[in-house]
Amino acid sequence: MRRICLLLSVATLLAVSGGCARPASADEVKSTLPRDVLAALPGDDLARLVAGNTEFACELYRQVRQGDENLFFSPYSISLALAMTYAGAEGQTAEQMASALHFYLPADSLHSAFNYLDQQLASRGSTASGKEGEGFRLNVVNAIWGEKEHKFLDGYLDTLARNYGAGLRVLDFKSAPEPSRGTINQWVEQQTEGRIKDLIPKDAINPLTRLVLTNAVYFNAAWASQFEKNTTAPGVFQGLNGAELTVPMMQQTAYFGYLKGSGFEAVELPYDGYELSMVILMPDKGQLDAFETEVDAELLQQTFADLQRTRIALTMPKFKLETSFGLNSALKALGMDAAFDPQEADFSGMDGLRDLFITDAIHKAFVDVDESGTEAAAATAIVMNTTSMPAEPIQVVVDRPFLFLIRDGQTGTVLFLGRVVNPA
Repeated sequence: MRRICLLLSVATLLAVSGGCARPASADEVKSTLPRDVLAALPGDDLARLVAGNTEFACELYRQVRQGDENLFFSPYSISLALAMTYAGAEGQTAEQMASALHFYLPADSLHSAFNYLDQQLASRGSTASGKEGEGFRLNVVNAIWGEKEHKFLDGYLDTLARNYGAGLRVLDFKSAPEPSRGTINQWVEQQTEGRIKDLIPKDAINPLTRLVLTNAVYFNAAWASQFEKNTTAPGVFQGLNGAELTVPMMQQTAYFGYLKGSGFEAVELPYDGYELSMVILMPDKGQLDAFETEVDAELLQQTFADLQRTRIALTMPKFKLETSFGLNSALKALGMDAAFDPQEADFSGMDGLRDLFITDAIHKAFVDVDESGTEAAAATAIVMNTTSMPAEPIQVVVDRPFLFLIRDGQTGTVLFLGRVVNPA
């Protein structure tokens, strides 16, 4: 059977801009079903979803890290985008995706859990501040873009509408693929406050494209305890292989969550509102590779539980990272082979036909950490063809390679994950 292109694009936690020339207009066809508003989930569904997502985050980290390079990505964005894809998978394709992505819940429960988690995250930061005096933002938005002549199953569209709030926006991929690409990229830029330009590259959409799923997430938050800019000064960061790098180092003494673990130190910096935080995991000197091999969901969850509020004299670098990488090899290595195989892929839950398969998966991410707070963003494109008297503070100097993550405190969701080996 001749295969048909399908492109799923996921924009996560971002902010950039970039114009798209003459974008095509898109009419929206919505399911008759409204998005489900959930007051609670049964049993431990939320805990199981978060645990599985965290396991996937750690496994994917090990797949995409490179020996001497910085890394930053949004495992939440990738999981969310692939969950919408999984909603249309059947048979072996669905089984492999569930295993690789650590989706432990039955399909209906899984999508409901993602919906509930999204609603919980949307409630964060109502009284909090963002960087540079702006308001706190944690925005997550989904949209689906379909070829105007292609028919998609009502059941699939209902699942996306009820659980992901996504309506089907129709475009003419067949005769106007480039203007259609411009429309989607423009939407991504708008939803991410201009932090991601040209998410979908030229020629990724062609006349065989049938579907593009987009998810945009943008994060901007001030530290609960900000660094004074006049205390930032050049300092030495111990890079890989003994290299010494001179970089701007921020400094402050305050109470933070702290843990001296086996082979590493952990420091938690809360954002304004104390609902989300950044957790820095700094391995002992020379132990980055060994530590990265050991990091898993259990270690992270235990670290979060064991953090103790401690007075810390903290020194850490300012840094800004932009990374991009392909996900194909990583997802295949995690067991998702069938989804990429035109003869084996089964996404018949989308359109009733076995005519769609993944051809490319690309992820881009951005983070800016300075004295005032953090701005973070990421995007994924999955192309488918077809505080008494203070004690003496503990000195923590983040002057060697470290891992860091941004997490939601209440649910434990890891929104972003990365490492810094060269803050310069």
